[in-house]
Amino acid sequence: MARTTLTRDEVLAAAASLVRQHGPAALTMRRLAAELDTAVTSIYWHVGNRESLLDALVERTVQEMGAIRPAGRTPVERILSVARTLRRELRERPHLIAMVHERGLTERMFLPAQQALVHEVHAAGLRGARAADAVRAVQFQIVGYLLVERNRERSPAQSPAESDLWDPSAAPDDPELARALARPADPERLFLLSLRALVRSLLAAPNPPPR
Repeated sequence: MARTTLTRDEVLAAAASLVRQHGPAALTMRRLAAELDTAVTSIYWHVGNRESLLDALVERTVQEMGAIRPAGRTPVERILSVARTLRRELRERPHLIAMVHERGLTERMFLPAQQALVHEVHAAGLRGARAADAVRAVQFQIVGYLLVERNRERSPAQSPAESDLWDPSAAPDDPELARALARPADPERLFLLSLRALVRSLLAAPNPPPR
């Protein structure tokens, strides 16, 4: 028996789950109704047509991305916490993020994270253009790293692999390096390593101008 009670939030949650798992093409009103065990007319009543549903999903995604709260005792650690949260949220929603981008709302989606970063670089003593550069550098690092990460995940299996290319004989003057490069990369560790170095550099006092 089809459901007789349904809320708009339940419809949007089910639609978001379909898009997250299978992409926007999988989101049809009929399939969504089947997921919710309800009639198609009920879906239309709650969210309108498919375009209205997609608009509502985009707005929902933008709102969800706004809940970024820094954590940590130092400016560096608090900025890293914002970056880690943003990277995780973006990784969990690739299809939904693509929909946000297609509808021209990417900058609005990133605004809460930017505002959190602005607060932290201000707390670290940066102002004006230097603060703006720090915020954008961190944001670009996050997005750029994520694009490289996803490209590596989607690429075909490599032959020869890194483990084949970097045996100790490939670097006889530094066998420890060869062993390290032969092991699989740890994306999370590398993300934090590179971002921590970037943030420390951005927050450091500028060199005095030469006399």
